[in-house]
Amino acid sequence: MELRRAPATATALTILAATIALPAPARAQTYDPSYPVCLQIYQGGIADFYFECRYQTMAQCAASASGRSAQCVVNPYYGGPKTKPGKRQRPQQY
Repeated sequence: MELRRAPATATALTILAATIALPAPARAQTYDPSYPVCLQIYQGGIADFYFECRYQTMAQCAASASGRSAQCVVNPYYGGPKTKPGKRQRPQQY
């Protein structure tokens, strides 16, 4: 009976050790390419922050950042305004 309990205890301790050793999941750092301005929000540590990319202007972002531990940054992945492709112009003949 004592032999059966030992493997189960060892397995439980192995699972516990693996769970403790694994780092906590990090929040995904995503940039929405639909918006030109992101709010970078700090949560405590030096490198503990995330982005909310949902602002059209720096003024909109600044209003949201006011009173918070946050700053507005330009979205490096902004795709530009969504415009319809225009007619192609033919090059002028000289």
